[in-house]
Amino acid sequence: MHPEQQYLDLLAHLVEHGDERVDRTGVGTRATFGHQMRFDLAEGFPLFTTKRVYWKTAFKEMLWMLAGGDNIRQLLEQNVKIWTDWPLKQFRETTGTEITQEAFEQRILEDDAFADQWGQLGPVYGKQWREWPAADGSTIDQVQRVLDDLKNNPTSRRILWDGWNVAELDNMALPPCHKHYQFYVNQQHGTLSGAMVQRSADAFLGLAWNIANLALVTHLIARQTGYQPGEIVWFGMDVHLYMNHIDQARTQIARTPKPMPTLQIDPSVTSLFDYRIEHLSLVNYEPHDAIAGAVAV
Repeated sequence: MHPEQQYLDLLAHLVEHGDERVDRTGVGTRATFGHQMRFDLAEGFPLFTTKRVYWKTAFKEMLWMLAGGDNIRQLLEQNVKIWTDWPLKQFRETTGTEITQEAFEQRILEDDAFADQWGQLGPVYGKQWREWPAADGSTIDQVQRVLDDLKNNPTSRRILWDGWNVAELDNMALPPCHKHYQFYVNQQHGTLSGAMVQRSADAFLGLAWNIANLALVTHLIARQTGYQPGEIVWFGMDVHLYMNHIDQARTQIARTPKPMPTLQIDPSVTSLFDYRIEHLSLVNYEPHDAIAGAVAV
């Protein structure tokens, strides 16, 4: 069975058997609770092929998180606009100003003070990963701890980082969906596997990105700690399909998966935190056409 069939089966289950619920956005979903998918990275990079996934945008987001990013300006400078909806909504509601997304993004890029005030997302993913606040006023770099443990204590059962800082949730533009990452070294085979727990998964729009980014970070960490990539394991908790994505999901389910691509990483990069998008490429990615769907905010 093609590895992507796991995902198509999940979409089909949500379409046919999902629990219909009214959600935070008011759009409504069909949902299920508790789901697992596994991908062997030796079989190819799990970038889904039944619709085009804009992998460069996804990878830029993951690299931004690894760098500890917390402002949309850092993304907009790379032409990544996927986080704009939340601060734009806050700006409109707070000021009563009717401003287009394009005008808002331009002000973020051009006006330092405006970017500092309205581009901040709060202590979101990367901030927690790289600067978790400690009780004594210091910060904890969880990602660096993972790297250190993989090099010095690879059989530890504590090789992980988390983003769910209960004390700071109310200050975040969006509480972390992919909240927990954990890594495992198979000493017999010299491989590194990565797992991620996702409390909330948008099955049509977001999940393909989440799987690709979990695979990416596992590849990068393996490269920087001397292991071969093993597998990734994804655990979804509230997995949902928005009601306005059902027709798109049916279109995607009817498609046949194509061969998975291969990830190539520039071997000259010697730090996990020095990777840029130009250091990464995907070979032989030939997906079906993109399928559009609106984001629920």
